Amino acid sequence: MKTTLDLPDDLLIEAKTLAARRRTTLKAIVESALRREIRPAAELENPDPEKFEVGPLGLLVLKQRHGEKPMTLEEIRRLQEEGDEEEFQRAMKLRGQ
Repeated sequence: MKTTLDLPDDLLIEAKTLAARRRTTLKAIVESALRREIRPAAELENPDPEKFEVGPLGLLVLKQRHGEKPMTLEEIRRLQEEGDEEEFQRAMKLRGQ
């Protein structure tokens, strides 16, 4: 189904930038965000309950061990970008490029 959204310019720019960085479409980014927002926390699969927990917003978060400093946003972004790059390289290998 098609619909029209009126988004703030800064949000749209961030979403398009994220889509480009992840080598996907704006539609995929919006769909993923909506699914995460409306999916109940109980349905969220926890790949490693020792390391992750469902946070107050219904998203998986790393458990903080006693005495550890929380990760900074920059550290999280760096890890995400590394994972995105690894995923992209695997996809390119599968395509033979």
